[in-house]
Amino acid sequence: MASEQNQKLAVIGLSYPFRGGISHYSTLLVRELRKKYDVIFLTLKRQYPAVLFPGKTQYDYSNNTLVEENDPIIDSINPFTWVKASLLLQKEHVDLVVIQWWNPFFGLAFGTIVNLLSLISKAKVCFLCHNVMPHEASLFDRILSRYAFLRTTYFVVHSEKDRSDLLCLKPRAMVRKTFHPTYSVFGEFVMYEKEEARRKLNLAGKERVLLFFGLIRQYKGLQYLIHAMKDVLTSVECTLLIVGEFYEPKEEYMNLIKELGLDGHIIIIDEYVNNEDVPIYFCSADVAVLPYVEATQSGIVQIAYALRTPVITTDVGGLPEVVADGETGFIVPARSAESLAKAIVEYYRGGYEEGFCNEIKKRLDSFSWENEVREIEAVMAGRWK
Repeated sequence: MASEQNQKLAVIGLSYPFRGGISHYSTLLVRELRKKYDVIFLTLKRQYPAVLFPGKTQYDYSNNTLVEENDPIIDSINPFTWVKASLLLQKEHVDLVVIQWWNPFFGLAFGTIVNLLSLISKAKVCFLCHNVMPHEASLFDRILSRYAFLRTTYFVVHSEKDRSDLLCLKPRAMVRKTFHPTYSVFGEFVMYEKEEARRKLNLAGKERVLLFFGLIRQYKGLQYLIHAMKDVLTSVECTLLIVGEFYEPKEEYMNLIKELGLDGHIIIIDEYVNNEDVPIYFCSADVAVLPYVEATQSGIVQIAYALRTPVITTDVGGLPEVVADGETGFIVPARSAESLAKAIVEYYRGGYEEGFCNEIKKRLDSFSWENEVREIEAVMAGRWK
């Protein structure tokens, strides 16, 4: 393989104008890799057909967009663009192709690109897996994933759960694990003092604020946090901010809040948050609460860490690997409103916020983009743990 100065990489993934964590991640990874390497960034020009997308829009309308030069040539449902991408990668003589993997829906597209490339190029291919399998995986999901991974040996994952899921699909896979990097870019937009952030959100005078952030989906377990609030409020006066677009029937949550008499203690902001507005919510909060019932890893934790916000979450997937119980947050059993309530009350009564924030600062190097680049370099060099 060529020397480092002459090595050429390609990244396949998502970028602006599409919104969301995969778009952010792919773009920031390319930004970091380009500090050392010549990188081609091939992106999707169509992500999901509109009829299949459950949200209000697939597009990012932030004022502060995350952008790296890219070539949007891949259409998720147009095979001609898959052939075009393979031929372009062969023409560019890339040494390594890093493919972002987050949903088996893209298995036909990405798998065909890999399979064609294996016939016309000597490039290595590495899948960087955000979720090896979706939270409610079907037989069809497994078939598409196996097709995508058919001619690939190299994988990078972010949790032991994903490593296990991957080896079930492909027992001979060569797998490296690294932590999901911190989204420090959000802290670069703007940082607020807590009281300033609360004033901007009309929360002035609120003594304690909890934050649930991100898309509302079944596996996020929001109903357990809402139930927990009933018990929390018997001991601690606080307000819960629920910030994110609903992918579940909103009425069910609203009815639960009303049934439990929590209307005055829960504020819902039903929208996808633009990049420049993300910091204000985390800076206003004392702690972020992730009551997930299933997970592999979470970009929300890494936004929280970037903005120095402790985390209370559950013992599912890779979450206990990144949230140190009693040091950067608390870990509680999943599907237990009682355990969540106890942890929240203990967090406030024990005065843990400052100590947890300081510990987060100490650990940020463990979640750096440099670590992610080193794992990709290890794939290029054939080094395995």
